[in-house]
Amino acid sequence: MKNESITSRDVDFAKWYTDVVRAAKLADYTSVKGCIAIEPNGYAIWEKIQSILDAKFKELGHVNMQLPLLIPESLFNKEKELIEGFAPELIWTTEVGSKKLEERMAIRSTSETLFCDYYKKHIKSYKDLPKLYNQWCNVFRYEKETRPFLRSREFLWQEGHTVHATAAEAEQETKRMMDVYVWFNHEILAIPSISGKKTEKEKFAGAEYTLTCEDLMYNGVCLQDGTSHYFGQKFSKAYDVKFTNKENKDEYAYYTTWGKTTRMIAAIIMVHADDFGLVLPPRIAPRQVVIIPIGKDDKVNELTNSFNKELNDNNIISYIDDTDKSPGFKFAEAEVNGIPIRIEVGARDLADGNVTIVRRDTREKIVIKVSELTVEYITKLLETIQKDMYDRALERQKKHTYEVHNLEEMEKNLNTHPGFIHAMWCGDEACELRIKEIKGCKSRCILEDGEKIDTKCVCCGKKAKHHVVWGIQY
Repeated sequence: MKNESITSRDVDFAKWYTDVVRAAKLADYTSVKGCIAIEPNGYAIWEKIQSILDAKFKELGHVNMQLPLLIPESLFNKEKELIEGFAPELIWTTEVGSKKLEERMAIRSTSETLFCDYYKKHIKSYKDLPKLYNQWCNVFRYEKETRPFLRSREFLWQEGHTVHATAAEAEQETKRMMDVYVWFNHEILAIPSISGKKTEKEKFAGAEYTLTCEDLMYNGVCLQDGTSHYFGQKFSKAYDVKFTNKENKDEYAYYTTWGKTTRMIAAIIMVHADDFGLVLPPRIAPRQVVIIPIGKDDKVNELTNSFNKELNDNNIISYIDDTDKSPGFKFAEAEVNGIPIRIEVGARDLADGNVTIVRRDTREKIVIKVSELTVEYITKLLETIQKDMYDRALERQKKHTYEVHNLEEMEKNLNTHPGFIHAMWCGDEACELRIKEIKGCKSRCILEDGEKIDTKCVCCGKKAKHHVVWGIQY
Protein backbone atom coordinates (compact mmCIF):
# COMPACT_ATOMS: atom_id res chain seq x y z
CA MET A 1 0.00 0.00 0.00
CA LYS A 2 1.38 3.42 -1.01
CA ASN A 3 2.54 5.79 1.73
CA GLU A 4 -0.12 8.51 1.77
CA SER A 5 2.31 11.15 3.05
CA ILE A 6 4.44 10.82 -0.09
CA THR A 7 3.41 12.37 -3.42
CA SER A 8 3.98 10.10 -6.41
CA ARG A 9 7.32 10.91 -8.05
CA ASP A 10 5.71 10.63 -11.49
CA VAL A 11 3.15 13.30 -10.54
CA ASP A 12 5.35 15.93 -8.87
CA PHE A 13 9.02 14.97 -8.57
CA ALA A 14 10.03 18.04 -6.52
CA LYS A 15 7.28 17.49 -3.94
CA TRP A 16 7.97 13.74 -3.91
CA TYR A 17 11.60 14.46 -3.03
CA THR A 18 10.68 16.75 -0.12
CA ASP A 19 8.04 14.29 1.07
CA VAL A 20 10.60 11.46 1.20
CA VAL A 21 13.05 13.65 3.15
CA ARG A 22 10.33 14.48 5.68
CA ALA A 23 8.72 11.01 5.87
CA ALA A 24 12.07 9.27 6.41
CA LYS A 25 12.98 11.93 8.99
CA LEU A 26 16.23 12.79 7.24
CA ALA A 27 15.97 16.55 7.71
CA ASP A 28 13.58 19.30 8.73
CA TYR A 29 13.33 23.02 8.07
CA THR A 30 14.57 25.50 10.69
CA SER A 31 14.03 29.14 11.60
CA VAL A 32 17.34 29.90 9.85
CA LYS A 33 16.20 30.57 6.29
CA GLY A 34 17.74 28.22 3.75
CA CYS A 35 19.31 25.98 6.42
CA ILE A 36 18.14 22.56 7.57
CA ALA A 37 18.30 20.47 10.71
CA ILE A 38 19.88 17.17 9.70
CA GLU A 39 17.91 14.69 11.79
CA PRO A 40 19.38 11.49 13.29
CA ASN A 41 18.35 9.31 10.32
CA GLY A 42 19.99 11.71 7.88
CA TYR A 43 23.07 12.26 10.01
CA ALA A 44 23.56 8.50 10.39
CA ILE A 45 23.88 8.26 6.59
CA TRP A 46 26.40 11.12 6.62
CA GLU A 47 28.39 9.35 9.37
CA LYS A 48 28.50 6.21 7.23
CA ILE A 49 29.64 8.26 4.23
CA GLN A 50 32.31 9.90 6.39
CA SER A 51 33.62 6.64 7.82
CA ILE A 52 34.02 4.96 4.44
CA LEU A 53 35.54 7.94 2.63
CA ASP A 54 37.77 8.84 5.56
CA ALA A 55 39.18 5.32 5.67
CA LYS A 56 39.84 5.48 1.92
CA PHE A 57 41.58 8.86 2.19
CA LYS A 58 43.83 7.58 4.98
CA GLU A 59 44.59 4.43 3.01
CA LEU A 60 45.95 6.76 0.29
CA GLY A 61 48.09 8.70 2.77
CA HIS A 62 45.85 11.67 3.62
CA VAL A 63 45.49 13.03 7.14
CA ASN A 64 42.80 15.27 8.67
CA MET A 65 43.18 18.73 10.16
CA GLN A 66 40.93 21.67 11.06
CA LEU A 67 41.14 25.35 10.10
CA PRO A 68 39.08 28.41 11.20
CA LEU A 69 35.54 29.21 10.12
CA LEU A 70 36.34 32.90 9.52
CA ILE A 71 38.55 34.24 6.72
CA PRO A 72 39.97 37.80 6.79
CA GLU A 73 39.04 39.84 3.72
CA SER A 74 42.68 40.71 2.99
CA LEU A 75 43.48 37.00 2.74
CA PHE A 76 40.50 36.28 0.50
CA ASN A 77 41.42 39.16 -1.82
CA LYS A 78 44.83 37.73 -2.71
CA GLU A 79 43.24 35.45 -5.33
CA LYS A 80 40.85 37.65 -7.33
CA GLU A 81 39.23 34.86 -9.36
CA LEU A 82 38.19 33.05 -6.18
CA ILE A 83 36.56 36.03 -4.53
CA GLU A 84 34.83 37.03 -7.78
CA GLY A 85 33.44 33.51 -8.13
CA PHE A 86 32.11 33.40 -4.57
CA ALA A 87 31.27 37.08 -3.98
CA PRO A 88 27.48 36.74 -4.43
CA GLU A 89 27.33 33.90 -1.87
CA LEU A 90 29.67 35.25 0.83
CA ILE A 91 28.42 36.33 4.26
CA TRP A 92 30.65 38.88 5.98
CA THR A 93 31.01 39.45 9.72
CA THR A 94 31.63 43.10 10.60
CA GLU A 95 30.96 43.48 14.34
CA VAL A 96 31.74 41.85 17.67
CA GLY A 97 29.17 42.86 20.27
CA SER A 98 28.79 46.62 19.75
CA LYS A 99 32.25 47.13 18.23
CA LYS A 100 33.11 47.12 14.55
CA LEU A 101 35.89 44.79 13.46
CA GLU A 102 39.04 46.40 12.07
CA GLU A 103 38.70 44.06 9.10
CA ARG A 104 35.58 42.24 8.03
CA MET A 105 35.78 38.46 7.80
CA ALA A 106 33.97 36.01 5.53
CA ILE A 107 32.26 32.94 6.89
CA ARG A 108 33.98 29.98 5.24
CA SER A 109 32.57 29.13 1.82
CA THR A 110 35.71 27.19 0.87
CA SER A 111 39.15 27.00 2.47
CA GLU A 112 41.79 27.46 -0.24
CA THR A 113 42.86 30.79 1.23
CA LEU A 114 43.40 29.45 4.75
CA PHE A 115 45.18 26.30 3.60
CA CYS A 116 47.54 28.31 1.41
CA ASP A 117 48.24 30.69 4.29
CA TYR A 118 49.00 27.67 6.48
CA TYR A 119 51.18 25.98 3.86
CA LYS A 120 53.21 29.16 3.37
CA LYS A 121 54.37 28.87 7.00
CA HIS A 122 54.94 25.12 7.04
CA ILE A 123 56.58 24.28 3.71
CA LYS A 124 60.25 25.12 3.27
CA SER A 125 61.84 22.28 1.31
CA TYR A 126 60.91 19.60 -1.21
CA LYS A 127 61.44 17.23 1.74
CA ASP A 128 58.27 18.69 3.30
CA LEU A 129 56.22 17.59 0.29
CA PRO A 130 53.74 16.30 -0.50
CA LYS A 131 51.22 17.56 2.04
CA LEU A 132 48.06 15.47 1.77
CA TYR A 133 45.54 17.15 4.07
CA ASN A 134 41.76 16.88 4.36
CA GLN A 135 39.19 18.75 6.43
CA TRP A 136 35.70 17.61 7.48
CA CYS A 137 33.67 20.74 8.21
CA ASN A 138 30.65 22.91 7.44
CA VAL A 139 30.58 25.78 4.94
CA PHE A 140 28.11 28.57 4.23
CA ARG A 141 27.08 29.85 0.80
CA TYR A 142 24.12 32.19 0.48
CA GLU A 143 22.18 30.26 -2.17
CA LYS A 144 19.08 31.93 -3.59
CA GLU A 145 16.97 28.79 -3.98
CA THR A 146 17.38 25.99 -1.46
CA ARG A 147 16.16 22.43 -0.98
CA PRO A 148 17.17 19.98 1.77
CA PHE A 149 20.54 18.30 1.04
CA LEU A 150 20.31 19.24 -2.63
CA ARG A 151 21.17 22.92 -2.20
CA SER A 152 21.37 24.33 1.31
CA ARG A 153 23.02 27.54 2.50
CA GLU A 154 24.95 25.64 5.14
CA PHE A 155 26.14 22.14 4.35
CA LEU A 156 28.65 19.54 5.48
CA TRP A 157 31.52 18.31 3.35
CA GLN A 158 35.08 17.16 3.16
CA GLU A 159 37.63 19.31 1.39
CA GLY A 160 41.00 17.89 0.47
CA HIS A 161 43.89 20.34 0.02
CA THR A 162 47.18 18.91 -1.20
CA VAL A 163 50.53 20.45 -2.14
CA HIS A 164 53.13 18.83 -4.39
CA ALA A 165 56.64 19.41 -5.71
CA THR A 166 55.78 18.80 -9.38
CA ALA A 167 52.92 19.46 -11.76
CA ALA A 168 52.83 15.78 -12.74
CA GLU A 169 52.39 14.68 -9.12
CA ALA A 170 49.65 17.25 -8.49
CA GLU A 171 47.77 16.29 -11.65
CA GLN A 172 48.05 12.63 -10.68
CA GLU A 173 46.47 13.50 -7.32
CA THR A 174 43.66 15.43 -9.04
CA LYS A 175 42.83 12.39 -11.18
CA ARG A 176 43.31 9.90 -8.33
CA MET A 177 40.77 11.62 -6.09
CA MET A 178 38.21 11.83 -8.89
CA ASP A 179 38.68 8.08 -9.34
CA VAL A 180 38.00 7.67 -5.60
CA TYR A 181 34.74 9.61 -5.93
CA VAL A 182 33.59 7.55 -8.90
CA TRP A 183 34.53 4.34 -7.03
CA PHE A 184 32.52 5.50 -4.01
CA ASN A 185 29.46 6.29 -6.08
CA HIS A 186 29.57 3.01 -8.00
CA GLU A 187 30.58 0.60 -5.25
CA ILE A 188 29.02 2.18 -2.15
CA LEU A 189 26.11 4.38 -3.28
CA ALA A 190 25.16 2.13 -6.23
CA ILE A 191 25.05 5.23 -8.45
CA PRO A 192 26.59 4.94 -11.94
CA SER A 193 28.43 8.24 -12.40
CA ILE A 194 30.35 9.66 -15.34
CA SER A 195 33.42 11.85 -14.98
CA GLY A 196 35.34 14.29 -17.12
CA LYS A 197 36.72 17.81 -17.30
CA LYS A 198 34.61 20.92 -16.84
CA THR A 199 34.68 23.56 -19.57
CA GLU A 200 36.49 26.84 -18.89
CA LYS A 201 33.17 28.50 -18.20
CA GLU A 202 32.06 25.87 -15.69
CA LYS A 203 35.34 25.14 -13.88
CA PHE A 204 35.95 26.15 -10.25
CA ALA A 205 36.93 29.80 -9.78
CA GLY A 206 40.72 30.08 -9.79
CA ALA A 207 41.43 26.52 -10.96
CA GLU A 208 43.53 25.59 -13.99
CA TYR A 209 40.94 22.87 -14.62
CA THR A 210 38.21 20.97 -12.78
CA LEU A 211 37.30 17.29 -12.94
CA THR A 212 33.69 16.46 -12.09
CA CYS A 213 31.57 13.48 -11.09
CA GLU A 214 28.09 13.65 -12.66
CA ASP A 215 25.00 11.60 -11.72
CA LEU A 216 21.67 11.25 -13.48
CA MET A 217 18.56 11.42 -11.31
CA TYR A 218 15.39 9.38 -11.84
CA ASN A 219 13.71 12.32 -13.63
CA GLY A 220 16.58 12.82 -16.11
CA VAL A 221 18.04 15.88 -14.37
CA CYS A 222 21.82 15.93 -13.77
CA LEU A 223 23.55 16.38 -10.42
CA GLN A 224 27.18 17.37 -9.90
CA ASP A 225 28.36 15.11 -7.08
CA GLY A 226 32.02 15.75 -6.28
CA THR A 227 34.78 17.78 -7.95
CA SER A 228 38.56 17.67 -8.04
CA HIS A 229 40.52 20.80 -9.01
CA TYR A 230 44.05 21.29 -10.32
CA PHE A 231 45.33 24.77 -9.46
CA GLY A 232 48.88 24.41 -10.70
CA GLN A 233 50.95 27.24 -9.19
CA LYS A 234 48.18 29.83 -9.38
CA PHE A 235 47.30 29.88 -5.67
CA SER A 236 50.88 29.24 -4.62
CA LYS A 237 51.96 32.41 -6.41
CA ALA A 238 49.07 34.41 -4.95
CA TYR A 239 49.87 33.25 -1.40
CA ASP A 240 53.65 32.87 -1.81
CA VAL A 241 53.77 29.13 -1.09
CA LYS A 242 57.36 28.29 -2.05
CA PHE A 243 59.80 25.47 -1.40
CA THR A 244 63.48 24.84 -2.08
CA ASN A 245 63.70 22.13 -4.76
CA LYS A 246 66.38 19.46 -5.23
CA GLU A 247 68.50 21.92 -7.23
CA ASN A 248 68.42 24.24 -4.19
CA LYS A 249 66.27 26.77 -6.05
CA ASP A 250 63.05 28.36 -4.85
CA GLU A 251 59.95 27.11 -6.65
CA TYR A 252 56.23 27.65 -6.23
CA ALA A 253 54.34 24.55 -5.06
CA TYR A 254 51.62 22.79 -7.07
CA TYR A 255 48.20 22.70 -5.45
CA THR A 256 45.01 20.61 -5.67
CA THR A 257 41.66 20.57 -3.90
CA TRP A 258 38.75 18.12 -4.03
CA GLY A 259 35.43 17.75 -2.21
CA LYS A 260 32.18 15.88 -1.70
CA THR A 261 29.19 17.09 0.31
CA THR A 262 25.91 16.09 1.99
CA ARG A 263 24.47 16.48 -1.52
CA MET A 264 25.28 12.76 -1.81
CA ILE A 265 22.22 12.10 0.35
CA ALA A 266 20.10 13.95 -2.22
CA ALA A 267 21.60 11.76 -4.95
CA ILE A 268 20.76 8.57 -3.03
CA ILE A 269 17.16 9.72 -2.69
CA MET A 270 16.68 10.85 -6.30
CA VAL A 271 18.31 7.77 -7.82
CA HIS A 272 16.95 5.01 -5.57
CA ALA A 273 13.91 6.09 -3.49
CA ASP A 274 10.33 5.32 -4.53
CA ASP A 275 6.76 6.25 -3.64
CA PHE A 276 7.02 4.22 -0.43
CA GLY A 277 9.99 6.15 0.93
CA LEU A 278 13.75 5.87 1.14
CA VAL A 279 15.62 2.94 -0.44
CA LEU A 280 19.18 2.57 0.85
CA PRO A 281 21.95 0.56 -0.82
CA PRO A 282 23.15 -1.92 1.85
CA ARG A 283 26.76 -0.64 1.87
CA ILE A 284 25.69 2.87 2.89
CA ALA A 285 22.71 1.91 5.09
CA PRO A 286 23.35 2.77 8.76
CA ARG A 287 21.04 -0.16 9.62
CA GLN A 288 21.02 -3.03 7.14
CA VAL A 289 18.53 -5.46 8.70
CA VAL A 290 15.50 -5.03 10.92
CA ILE A 291 14.00 -8.04 12.71
CA ILE A 292 10.35 -7.62 13.65
CA PRO A 293 8.88 -10.08 16.17
CA ILE A 294 5.12 -10.52 15.78
CA GLY A 295 3.28 -11.26 19.00
CA LYS A 296 4.65 -12.18 22.39
CA ASP A 297 6.10 -15.65 22.18
CA ASP A 298 9.18 -17.17 23.84
CA LYS A 299 10.30 -19.02 20.70
CA VAL A 300 9.91 -15.87 18.60
CA ASN A 301 11.94 -13.85 21.09
CA GLU A 302 14.61 -16.56 21.32
CA LEU A 303 15.07 -16.64 17.53
CA THR A 304 15.05 -12.86 17.05
CA ASN A 305 17.55 -12.26 19.85
CA SER A 306 19.96 -15.02 18.86
CA PHE A 307 19.91 -14.19 15.13
CA ASN A 308 20.25 -10.45 15.76
CA LYS A 309 23.36 -11.14 17.85
CA GLU A 310 24.75 -13.49 15.20
CA LEU A 311 24.31 -10.87 12.47
CA ASN A 312 25.99 -8.10 14.46
CA ASP A 313 28.81 -10.45 15.48
CA ASN A 314 29.44 -10.89 11.75
CA ASN A 315 29.49 -7.14 10.96
CA ILE A 316 25.95 -6.95 9.59
CA ILE A 317 24.21 -4.00 11.23
CA SER A 318 20.96 -5.44 12.53
CA TYR A 319 18.42 -4.38 15.14
CA ILE A 320 15.17 -5.67 16.64
CA ASP A 321 12.08 -3.48 16.50
CA ASP A 322 10.49 -4.50 19.80
CA THR A 323 8.67 -1.19 20.27
CA ASP A 324 5.05 -1.16 21.40
CA LYS A 325 3.65 -0.55 17.92
CA SER A 326 1.50 -2.67 15.64
CA PRO A 327 3.31 -4.99 13.18
CA GLY A 328 1.84 -3.02 10.27
CA PHE A 329 3.24 0.24 11.63
CA LYS A 330 6.66 -1.35 12.11
CA PHE A 331 6.64 -2.70 8.54
CA ALA A 332 5.73 0.73 7.15
CA GLU A 333 8.36 2.48 9.27
CA ALA A 334 11.12 0.11 8.13
CA GLU A 335 9.98 0.62 4.55
CA VAL A 336 9.91 4.43 4.61
CA ASN A 337 13.32 4.48 6.33
CA GLY A 338 14.80 2.34 3.56
CA ILE A 339 16.12 -0.57 5.67
CA PRO A 340 17.45 -2.99 3.01
CA ILE A 341 16.13 -6.22 4.60
CA ARG A 342 13.17 -6.81 6.89
CA ILE A 343 12.81 -10.14 8.70
CA GLU A 344 9.33 -10.91 10.03
CA VAL A 345 9.15 -13.58 12.74
CA GLY A 346 5.69 -14.66 13.90
CA ALA A 347 4.58 -17.52 16.15
CA ARG A 348 2.23 -18.99 13.52
CA ASP A 349 4.88 -19.00 10.77
CA LEU A 350 7.47 -20.30 13.21
CA ALA A 351 5.19 -23.22 14.08
CA ASP A 352 5.34 -24.15 10.38
CA GLY A 353 9.11 -23.71 10.43
CA ASN A 354 9.05 -20.51 8.33
CA VAL A 355 10.10 -16.85 8.51
CA THR A 356 9.44 -14.04 6.01
CA ILE A 357 12.17 -11.94 4.41
CA VAL A 358 11.26 -8.66 2.65
CA ARG A 359 13.61 -6.86 0.24
CA ARG A 360 13.20 -3.09 0.43
CA ASP A 361 14.47 -2.43 -3.09
CA THR A 362 11.88 -4.64 -4.83
CA ARG A 363 9.38 -5.02 -1.92
CA GLU A 364 9.50 -8.75 -2.65
CA LYS A 365 8.41 -11.09 0.16
CA ILE A 366 10.37 -14.33 0.45
CA VAL A 367 9.21 -17.13 2.75
CA ILE A 368 12.09 -19.38 3.80
CA LYS A 369 12.62 -22.21 6.26
CA VAL A 370 14.09 -21.29 9.63
CA SER A 371 17.00 -23.61 8.82
CA GLU A 372 17.80 -21.39 5.80
CA LEU A 373 17.97 -18.23 7.90
CA THR A 374 21.73 -17.92 8.21
CA VAL A 375 24.32 -15.15 8.20
CA GLU A 376 25.51 -16.45 4.83
CA TYR A 377 21.97 -16.13 3.39
CA ILE A 378 21.59 -12.53 4.59
CA THR A 379 25.12 -11.61 3.44
CA LYS A 380 24.43 -12.90 -0.07
CA LEU A 381 21.05 -11.16 -0.17
CA LEU A 382 22.60 -7.83 0.85
CA GLU A 383 25.18 -8.15 -1.94
CA THR A 384 22.44 -9.07 -4.42
CA ILE A 385 20.43 -6.00 -3.41
CA GLN A 386 23.51 -3.77 -3.76
CA LYS A 387 24.27 -5.13 -7.24
CA ASP A 388 20.64 -5.02 -8.38
CA MET A 389 20.25 -1.40 -7.28
CA TYR A 390 23.34 -0.39 -9.26
CA ASP A 391 22.23 -2.36 -12.31
CA ARG A 392 18.76 -0.80 -12.28
CA ALA A 393 20.24 2.70 -11.95
CA LEU A 394 22.68 1.98 -14.79
CA GLU A 395 19.90 0.66 -17.01
CA ARG A 396 17.84 3.78 -16.32
CA GLN A 397 20.86 5.97 -17.08
CA LYS A 398 21.42 4.20 -20.40
CA LYS A 399 17.73 4.61 -21.25
CA HIS A 400 18.04 8.36 -20.66
CA THR A 401 21.34 8.88 -22.49
CA TYR A 402 21.05 10.36 -25.97
CA GLU A 403 23.25 11.30 -28.89
CA VAL A 404 22.34 14.43 -30.84
CA HIS A 405 23.89 16.12 -33.87
CA ASN A 406 22.18 19.50 -34.13
CA LEU A 407 20.41 22.09 -32.00
CA GLU A 408 16.95 20.97 -33.11
CA GLU A 409 17.57 17.42 -31.88
CA MET A 410 18.99 18.74 -28.60
CA GLU A 411 15.99 21.00 -28.02
CA LYS A 412 13.57 18.16 -28.72
CA ASN A 413 15.39 15.91 -26.23
CA LEU A 414 15.47 18.53 -23.51
CA ASN A 415 11.78 19.34 -23.91
CA THR A 416 10.51 15.77 -24.08
CA HIS A 417 12.91 13.44 -22.26
CA PRO A 418 15.92 15.07 -20.53
CA GLY A 419 18.98 13.07 -19.57
CA PHE A 420 22.66 12.83 -20.44
CA ILE A 421 22.95 14.31 -23.93
CA HIS A 422 26.12 13.53 -25.89
CA ALA A 423 27.05 16.07 -28.55
CA MET A 424 30.15 17.59 -30.12
CA TRP A 425 31.25 21.16 -29.32
CA CYS A 426 33.59 23.64 -31.00
CA GLY A 427 34.96 25.03 -27.71
CA ASP A 428 33.39 28.48 -28.12
CA GLU A 429 31.71 29.84 -24.98
CA ALA A 430 29.11 31.58 -27.17
CA CYS A 431 27.77 28.15 -28.13
CA GLU A 432 27.58 27.14 -24.46
CA LEU A 433 25.53 30.26 -23.75
CA ARG A 434 23.26 29.59 -26.73
CA ILE A 435 22.60 26.02 -25.55
CA LYS A 436 21.92 27.30 -22.04
CA GLU A 437 18.94 29.21 -23.44
CA ILE A 438 17.24 25.82 -23.89
CA LYS A 439 15.80 25.05 -20.46
CA GLY A 440 19.03 26.13 -18.75
CA CYS A 441 20.99 23.21 -20.25
CA LYS A 442 24.70 23.25 -19.35
CA SER A 443 27.80 21.31 -20.26
CA ARG A 444 28.26 18.63 -17.62
CA CYS A 445 31.74 17.48 -18.63
CA ILE A 446 34.13 16.98 -21.53
CA LEU A 447 34.82 13.31 -22.19
CA GLU A 448 38.54 13.48 -22.84
CA ASP A 449 38.68 9.95 -24.25
CA GLY A 450 35.22 10.16 -25.79
CA GLU A 451 34.86 9.04 -29.40
CA LYS A 452 34.07 11.72 -31.96
CA ILE A 453 30.37 11.23 -32.74
CA ASP A 454 30.36 14.03 -35.31
CA THR A 455 32.79 16.44 -36.99
CA LYS A 456 30.66 19.54 -36.40
CA CYS A 457 29.64 21.53 -33.34
CA VAL A 458 26.06 20.76 -32.28
CA CYS A 459 25.35 24.49 -32.01
CA CYS A 460 27.16 26.47 -34.69
CA GLY A 461 28.13 23.78 -37.18
CA LYS A 462 31.82 24.70 -37.11
CA LYS A 463 34.60 22.14 -36.65
CA ALA A 464 34.12 20.26 -33.37
CA LYS A 465 36.88 19.93 -30.78
CA HIS A 466 35.27 18.14 -27.85
CA HIS A 467 32.81 15.34 -27.06
CA VAL A 468 30.67 16.87 -24.31
CA VAL A 469 27.90 15.54 -22.09
CA TRP A 470 25.15 18.13 -21.65
CA GLY A 471 22.07 18.24 -19.44
CA ILE A 472 19.67 20.15 -17.23
CA GLN A 473 21.14 20.46 -13.75
CA TYR A 474 20.09 20.81 -10.15
